Amino acid sequence: MQDIKIGRALLSVSDKTGLVALGQALAARGVELVSTGGTAKTLRDAGLTVRDIAELTGFPEMMDGRVKTLHPKVHGGLLAVRDNPEHAAAMAEHDIGAIDLVVVNLYPFEATVARGASRDETIENIDIGGPSMVRSAAKNHDYVAIVTDPADYDALVAELAATDGGTTLAFRRRLAAKAYAATAGYDAAIAAWFARVDQGQHFPDTLVQAHQLVTTLRYGENPHQAAALYVPRGAPGVGLPQAEQVQGKELSYNNYNDANAAIELVAEFADAGPTVVIVKHANPCGVASAPGLIDAWNAALACDAVSAFGGIVAVNVPLDGPTAEAITAIFTEVVVAPGADDAARAVFARKKNLRLLIMPELPQPTRAALTMVPIAGGLLVQDRDNGQIDPDDLRVVTKRAPNPRELADARFAWTVAKHVKSNAIVYARDGVTAGIGAGQMNRRDSSRIAAAKAREAAETHGWDEPRTVGSAVASDAFFPFADGLLAAVEAGATCVIQPGGSMRDDEVIRAADEAGLAMVFTGMRHFRH
Repeated sequence: MQDIKIGRALLSVSDKTGLVALGQALAARGVELVSTGGTAKTLRDAGLTVRDIAELTGFPEMMDGRVKTLHPKVHGGLLAVRDNPEHAAAMAEHDIGAIDLVVVNLYPFEATVARGASRDETIENIDIGGPSMVRSAAKNHDYVAIVTDPADYDALVAELAATDGGTTLAFRRRLAAKAYAATAGYDAAIAAWFARVDQGQHFPDTLVQAHQLVTTLRYGENPHQAAALYVPRGAPGVGLPQAEQVQGKELSYNNYNDANAAIELVAEFADAGPTVVIVKHANPCGVASAPGLIDAWNAALACDAVSAFGGIVAVNVPLDGPTAEAITAIFTEVVVAPGADDAARAVFARKKNLRLLIMPELPQPTRAALTMVPIAGGLLVQDRDNGQIDPDDLRVVTKRAPNPRELADARFAWTVAKHVKSNAIVYARDGVTAGIGAGQMNRRDSSRIAAAKAREAAETHGWDEPRTVGSAVASDAFFPFADGLLAAVEAGATCVIQPGGSMRDDEVIRAADEAGLAMVFTGMRHFRH
């Protein structure tokens, strides 16, 4: 296939970015410009000669612009196979001229939805003629170039310069692929709005989503796996892809995964005092709130200093120099914070490979979203776990009620346990995790592992006793037997928080009463697989 010389271009865009410069570049090469409405006005205002689409079709725009490009003289000029004699004869018979370039971007449907427009305005921002032209041009990419993204204007101009006013097949193929992705994403947004917003379908019959590539990553969880980062089309979210990376190597797949676990947990403490979360392999290994950030760091690290090596750190307040010095005293992969003062930045700058991410806004823990897990032959979809409890939700089930300190520690432990892989057991005392047991096949072993970590921390730091003594312990799901609770008793816990709901709740409550524990039921569980 030879290069196709551009003789006529049809331009119809909502986003006018770069439009005038492109029009000037095309006109300088003698390209006839055909355009519509506001696009034509913008080009004319810049002194360019523009032919109205109505002149080309011999038919006026009508119905508030809903019907203007849906015409055989447009789509015939786009779809005709130029070296097909029958197509050429039809073009001649009906006076259809070839269109060699289409520059279209679509009505801003997603932006319209994002700003909360009315239903009628939303419907009016569903583009019909634009996607039709895009698809026609992209289908006939052997002869027609289709540009849907202003970011490609410079590449188009460079292509014209390299081919003396034409386009290569390779270039047109690339544009066609991008064009179909654009219309697919656009249709996905419309389908999602109709299903979820207009029709109130929580799980529509057809689940359609569109995501935009941010970057490819070095590799996935392991070096033999390819990986990439995408973000949803439409309104920008709040998370790692939107963070400012101040320094360090590019983030890996595992860095993103672990750092996300860290910010999801620290976001639960957005309104608390200075809080530090340390994560390793998507599980928190130390969490602490304290009057000062350096104190919170020291307390979180003391929970499990071994696991913290090579971990991810997230904080809920801006970093200062002393805390930065303490964090960099051990090997740390990523630090995420809402800010960092000059002293902290200078400290981190000495660690060239450490990634420092500034994220002024934390994600909202109660936000609604869907989570998805591929399985062989299908996809599991569920609401994200945004469940919250407050003191009024708690039901005291033991003879002894928790005192205020125990209740505060129980709620702290419960918040952390929500972000620990099941089976999850978290001990906490005075706003600090004392021991965390994660991902075990039974709850008793999680209890014992958490207690063992607490004993190891006490030995390491020379404490008189583990922090589990006098602590509150949280279980992400009910205790099916009393043995898990008894393991907590052995560790020195005085208060238990758990969902309840086991067939053996009475047995577990009796064991708690015999041990003098206070126990509260939340009525909500937090499995995290």
